[in-house]
Amino acid sequence: MKLIKDKKILVAADWAGFPLKEVIVKYLESKGWEVTDIGVKDPDDPDVEMFHRIGLRAGSKITEKEFERAIIFCGTGMGVHLAAAKCPGVRCGVVESVPAARRCVIGNDVNVLSLGAWYVAPEMGKAAVDAFLSTKFGDDHEWWPDFYEYHKIAVDEMEAFDYDEYKANNFEVHKLGDLTLSLVDRPEEP
Repeated sequence: MKLIKDKKILVAADWAGFPLKEVIVKYLESKGWEVTDIGVKDPDDPDVEMFHRIGLRAGSKITEKEFERAIIFCGTGMGVHLAAAKCPGVRCGVVESVPAARRCVIGNDVNVLSLGAWYVAPEMGKAAVDAFLSTKFGDDHEWWPDFYEYHKIAVDEMEAFDYDEYKANNFEVHKLGDLTLSLVDRPEEP
C-alpha cells in the first residue's frame, strides 16, 4: 500500500475538476510528494471520462488497498464523491474549508478528500489538502473523554454495515459498542 507517511498520494479528476487538480498536483510535487494521477489528462479530449467513472476508479484503489488516501476532484466535488463512496472501505468527504478538511479525518477517518473546482479556490485547495494529509483520526482531541472511542465505533459500524442485515433487523443497526459523548469545553492551556 502506498502510504501518506511515505508521501504517496492518489489523485483523480474529471474535466471540471481538472484545473484545480493540476494546481494541487504541482503544489504537492513541489513539496516532495509522489502523485499518481488516474483521472482525466486532457479536459479537451472528446472521449473524456465521465465523473462517476473517475470516482469509482479512485475508490477502487482505496478498496484494493493500493493507496491509503486519495484526493478527487470534479466541478462540485459531489459527483466523484458519490461514486467513490460506493466502493467498500471508502470514507469520502466533500470539503470547502480547512477546518472541514481536518475535521473529516479527525472524527470520521475520511480516506478520500473530494474538492469541487467550481467552489474551492486554489489557495484554499492547497491548505485543505495540507490539512487532510497532515491529520490523523482522533488528532488533537485527547482532552475530550472518549472522543476517539466514540468515533471509532461509528466508523467500524459504517464499515460493517450491510443493508440486507439492517433491513432484516427491523432497520436497527448491529451495534459494535455504545458510548455517550458529552460536549465539553476544551481545557485552558497552562
